[in-house]
Amino acid sequence: MAGRNHSVVTDFFLIAFTEHPEWGLPLFLLFFSFYLVTLLGNAAMIILIHKERQLHTPMYFFLGHLSLVDMCYSSIIVPQLLAVLLDHGAAISQARCAAQFFLFTFFASIDCYILAIMAYDRYVAVCQPLLYVTIMTEKARWGLVAGAYVGGFVSAFVRTVTAFTLSFCGNNEIDFIFCDLPPLLKLTCGESFTQEVVIIVFAIFVMPACILVILVSYLFIIVAIIQIPSAGGRAKTFSTCASHLTAVSLFFGTLIFMYLRDNSGQSSREDRVVSVLYTVVTPMLNPLIYSLRNKEVKEAVLKTLSRSKASGRP
Repeated sequence: MAGRNHSVVTDFFLIAFTEHPEWGLPLFLLFFSFYLVTLLGNAAMIILIHKERQLHTPMYFFLGHLSLVDMCYSSIIVPQLLAVLLDHGAAISQARCAAQFFLFTFFASIDCYILAIMAYDRYVAVCQPLLYVTIMTEKARWGLVAGAYVGGFVSAFVRTVTAFTLSFCGNNEIDFIFCDLPPLLKLTCGESFTQEVVIIVFAIFVMPACILVILVSYLFIIVAIIQIPSAGGRAKTFSTCASHLTAVSLFFGTLIFMYLRDNSGQSSREDRVVSVLYTVVTPMLNPLIYSLRNKEVKEAVLKTLSRSKASGRP
């Protein structure tokens, strides 16, 4: 340990997926195509929600912000990953590493909050339908979204400042797809207990708190659905939550596996695969989940396409 303390790290070297150079180009093309689909799919969802009046509802208001955040936090990670694959590794300064960690934590935290808000929105719609319009007013919607952005900023700021007051020394290689907390903690030297406690405390206000809101909301939703007498009514009510439940399971399932498990004996290769799921795959799939599993979105898409065809006729 004493020897490591003399070699202070001022920059890092990302080496994810570089142990097999022959994989570089195929993975580059694969992730680049995923990234394009992510940008196009989420941008299309935002435009569709903006243009179609039938989608001017609280649920789609939140979905529009989810699509925007998905585009942003994927853009923080994927271009850097593509550079690593193309050059078989990439150097990144500590300042850039801190900026990437802050922006990823910021947008990922907002994503968690918005998914929790959408669960609450579904709870109000299913369990208190007569009060839905009076509860989910435009002012309330903007207040909830603003709270998500502020909460994301505070969490990201505190965690970033705390993480990068740690000392890094010795090996500067990060076997991961971006500057994330678990691989960074492996490079620290000296006492880090206080910083890790602060980081964990603020992390609790994001993922576990959002998961609790989602679980409680769906507990009440399930109870309300069970009380519906007809099978058709139960299926119709549940279908309004199916897309959100799928997105929540995919996003939080990978995050729980990555951050809320025992770190002992964890594999770097396993971590990289999981990180690709929540940074590359999930943002790409969300627009597909909400369009393929949602009748209103499919109708809006068909209406937009029919208008485009009509305007293109001579």
